[in-house]
Amino acid sequence: MLQHNTKNWRASERCAKAQPTSGELVLGGTLMTAKQFFDWQTSGGADDVMRLVDCLERADIAWCAIGGVAVNHWAEEPMVTQDVDFVVATDAVDRTVALLEGVGFQAERFDWSINFKGRSKVSIQLSTEEFYREFPARAVAADVHGILLRVASLEDTLRGKILAHGDPAQRQSKRIKYLADIARLVESHPGLWDNLTDDLKQQLRPPGKE
Repeated sequence: MLQHNTKNWRASERCAKAQPTSGELVLGGTLMTAKQFFDWQTSGGADDVMRLVDCLERADIAWCAIGGVAVNHWAEEPMVTQDVDFVVATDAVDRTVALLEGVGFQAERFDWSINFKGRSKVSIQLSTEEFYREFPARAVAADVHGILLRVASLEDTLRGKILAHGDPAQRQSKRIKYLADIARLVESHPGLWDNLTDDLKQQLRPPGKE
């Protein structure tokens, strides 16, 4: 089980310092932690994400974040996202829905996902696609935007992005974003280049060829 619950996360936030350090930034003259900046960008999203994580951890459900949140852990330059995509063990889907509804999230079911709405702008999506079934078993603990959670392994994060980019039903803007995420992963981890399809290699520069 992860080491911190919601109360501990809040209690362990850094106090303001005169100069920003790693994980901090200045916005409008105010020093902010990574979590405070994420909270500002998402109108209270940190609380929704921590409630989600705390709920899953207390119930001992095998799970992990995928998509942009996972990319932000593995890439050198994180980007704020208002989407939090995650997966759980196949036999835990219905239990997860019941637990999250029990702590105030509103659920809406679709063919391949279940979307949850909390109190913020953050869009939380539980993917039910078979492709992600084994991801939770290979998940790692991570600190993303100052929030402790579980993310898909590096290789699984790349696989998920390759799948999303190759989906012809995706809007062009989405496919471009997924391509950028793949590029960020490869730039941070050059060894992933060999895992790309020939089509992706034609669209990206090999590591070290910038």
